[in-house]
Amino acid sequence: MTAIPYPGLEQYLARLYGTAQAGTRVWVDAEGRAQGRYFNSTLTSAFQPIRELGSGRVVGVEGFARSYSDSDQGLSLWKLLDHAANDDESVELDRLCRMLHAINFFRQPEAAGSDLYLSVHARLLAAVDGNHGTAFSRILRLLGLPQQQVVLQLPAVVEHQGWVLNYVADNYRRNGFRIAANAADPSDALALVERVRPDVVKVDTRRMLHEGQAQRLLEICAAKNVRVIFKRLENAATLHTLRQVAAASGVILHAQGFLWDLPQASLAFRPRAEQPAFRPAPQALEIGAA
Repeated sequence: MTAIPYPGLEQYLARLYGTAQAGTRVWVDAEGRAQGRYFNSTLTSAFQPIRELGSGRVVGVEGFARSYSDSDQGLSLWKLLDHAANDDESVELDRLCRMLHAINFFRQPEAAGSDLYLSVHARLLAAVDGNHGTAFSRILRLLGLPQQQVVLQLPAVVEHQGWVLNYVADNYRRNGFRIAANAADPSDALALVERVRPDVVKVDTRRMLHEGQAQRLLEICAAKNVRVIFKRLENAATLHTLRQVAAASGVILHAQGFLWDLPQASLAFRPRAEQPAFRPAPQALEIGAA
């Protein structure tokens, strides 16, 4: 097993190796991959890279919960499990997933220099009374993991719930986390940048692209030191538009999607050329990815 540069995490994993699965919530397989139990399902992590447009350099990854499989073809069970759970159980699942993702990310040497993006489920906004981020921050400290590499992604909410988003974002900031906001399009992203003041805004490319709006977003975010990530990049036409926006704005763009990468357990991602081949998203991986 490769040495882990975080002694607290290494000691925790060493204790898990000898643990019987039947009576535990989290355990580690022979390859060091952390797994968790929720109801009668076995969960683990898959990661999709966020790349710099042009160079293909990986600047971060997003963690997704998957059913465990020997390959990377596990199912996304969030929607199924969420419908079967009440608010308290959904909060438990959310926290379990974040813990698994943190373990499976930082145990790999490729994590050095990259950020880990973790989603916050919408139910968590209302189900937790206050001081959001305290429990997860404590776990990271106990494991000796660098919290500055973790970015928490806030869910999209309807307009009249905007105050909840602001309240939760402020809680996470006070607990030392960076914040990412999910936007439906560049116009929505501009509103979130002003209202929520995130460190990162992620823009869904499926409702893009008006090049003028995207360029304005990039210019404003560059002035405010907010990173823009274009997510769900799935076809060559959208990639072409992003290249045009990048050329017009002079800003380095970041993107994420099935056009380049399917989520996988390993952080040893293959280098990607500037012109990727189209990669259709398997049905098993569509829910919740990118």
